[in-house]
Amino acid sequence: MAAELLKECTIKQPIDIQARGIVVLFPEPLNQKAEAVLISNGITLENYMSSQLEEEDFAQDTLVIVMGKSDKQKILDMFANAVPENVQVLTELVGDELEIMDPYGGTLQSYGICYETLSKSIKKLATMLNQSL
Repeated sequence: MAAELLKECTIKQPIDIQARGIVVLFPEPLNQKAEAVLISNGITLENYMSSQLEEEDFAQDTLVIVMGKSDKQKILDMFANAVPENVQVLTELVGDELEIMDPYGGTLQSYGICYETLSKSIKKLATMLNQSL
């Protein structure tokens, strides 16, 4: 949801926005509850399939944004090319107090709450990106 929310924002300079998973055993379509929340907010994804974060995804100019501190630590432990400055927790990066709640396995309502929280933080991120360009 976060990647699609950021794609909906106006960014002054072209950036490549991708969603990756830390543990993707095989490609899967978008979670039905996440898709329902996105559609109800006017965002439609077609042919989305999950994909694994890979070592080659990291470059000097790559910024990896995660939802929680534990995700950041997993990435730093798993990937030699990941550097702490380029792996950031979304809420810390934009100055929000709480991490984004992971709705995985939860109710449709929990996905909706996650969307609303993400939306606010992603808008702040877009503003930050535009100020730094």
